[in-house]
Amino acid sequence: MSPTRTSDVLVVGGGIIGLVTAWRAAQRGLATALVDPEPGGGAAQVAAGMLAAVTELHYGEQTLLGLNLASARRYPDFAAELTELTGHDLGYRRCGTLAVALDADDRAHLRELHALQQQSGLDSQWLTGRECRRLEPMLAPGVRGGLRVDGDHQIDPRRLAAALVTACERAGVVVHRAWAERLTVVRDRATGVVTADGTELGAGQVVLAAGSLSGRLAGVPGDVLPPVRPVKGQVVRLTMPGHPAHSTPFLSRTVRAVVRGSHVYLVPRESGELVVGATSEEMGWDTTVTAGGVYELLRDAHELVPGITELPLTETRAGLRPGSPDNAPLLGPTALEGLVLATGHYRNGVLLTPVTGDALAHVLTTGELPEEARPFTPRRFAAAALTEQPA
Repeated sequence: MSPTRTSDVLVVGGGIIGLVTAWRAAQRGLATALVDPEPGGGAAQVAAGMLAAVTELHYGEQTLLGLNLASARRYPDFAAELTELTGHDLGYRRCGTLAVALDADDRAHLRELHALQQQSGLDSQWLTGRECRRLEPMLAPGVRGGLRVDGDHQIDPRRLAAALVTACERAGVVVHRAWAERLTVVRDRATGVVTADGTELGAGQVVLAAGSLSGRLAGVPGDVLPPVRPVKGQVVRLTMPGHPAHSTPFLSRTVRAVVRGSHVYLVPRESGELVVGATSEEMGWDTTVTAGGVYELLRDAHELVPGITELPLTETRAGLRPGSPDNAPLLGPTALEGLVLATGHYRNGVLLTPVTGDALAHVLTTGELPEEARPFTPRRFAAAALTEQPA
């Protein structure tokens, strides 16, 4: 064993959630270390980066909506701060979203979503098919109607991850490029981790922010092990034609729809990249890009925007989202003293980056979750398990 190196906070996991947590902790004056073999890797390399608090609303997830909206409101200042600090262009765009319906069933579903959005006090506008095509001329003639949401934005998650790595370096975060193999627990308290090469890293508090891998760290007691599972997503990247400023762009905003029961989205970046995603597959740890997955994405996208088949195909990728039992994140202290969670963000990791960083910095300095994050305490699952016990 190497001698123990100690910090105030040790973050396990260097995806965007771990990075933002480490950066914000260091900004609060905490001596912070991060352990990950490849900081900035992970699901952010595959994610599309839709900041879609409104169009991501699902029935039964109104509590999550509150957290999503709180994070969306922070994004402009968060992006500006990160860009000013690092000089990185994050690809942040306030381009809005157009959710469209291709048949009567989809139209009915979108109408219900619109009603739910209005009940929730959200700003979205119902458009006819013709109005949708006026906004986005490349849309298929069969589009039956849609929802225009100007408040939804986008960011490039790869650029965001790279900027957060730089921000951590500038804030003095010590990065250990290794796998965390085991949590160290001494007298019912988390005290650090042991890495794959046997190095002991000690800490006053350990933050487990390893995405879909968070449930696999050895040494974590079973009653506090996060119930996080991998949900596979395949994504395709295409290149849109270069366009002079005066001509109509291929797509000017994010377009999304439900096609044959599957969600598909097209996210146009200012760089000319078009991201098409994403499958949602319960396939364990498999990250194979499959012909079927790519075919379904391109088929569904083609029904929305027929011209897509003319575009050059530049990349296919698969990643793993960290799913939780209620599709919401696990944030804050666990029943094990010294162990804090920041995982389980599922579809919303990129969107929830600013609010997660703020919430975790608050926890690490005060021991308490801020009000907007309290519904997402990891202890909610322990409480549910207790109430489900037979009498």
